[in-house]
Formats: sequence, structure tokens, C-alpha cells
Amino acid sequence: MKDGGSAFPVYAHEGAVDPGMTLRDYFAGQALPAIIESIVHFDGSGDQEIASRYSYMFADAMLAERGKE
Repeated sequence: MKDGGSAFPVYAHEGAVDPGMTLRDYFAGQALPAIIESIVHFDGSGDQEIASRYSYMFADAMLAERGKE
């Protein structure tokens, strides 16, 4: 699965790289609040698993669109 590589790599001492989160994870995290708002109700009921799945579906779509450039 293509994950877009590192979203925020950190270059540490002597050129060592901490890859940080993937771009896919970052995109999913950005989509999650709106998805949660539309799926999960104020009382906490709703399907959090579906919200998480949709977040990654949107992230995958963003990566696919980004790859078209």
C-alpha cells in the first residue's frame, strides 16, 4: 500500500532520520474530525470503527489524487 512516505521527517544527529508519521496517517487525521462530527453523536453513541475506516478511505483517495500530478 502506498502511504505517501514521511509527512514530517526529522533529521537527527549525524544524518539519522526519524520518519515520523506517514502522509496517509496525516491525511486520515485531518479528515477524522469532520467524519466523527457526522457519524458520532454527542452522547458518544455512533460507530467509531466506521469513522476510522472512512478517514483512511479519504486519505487513500487524497494520495491517489496527489499521485496523478
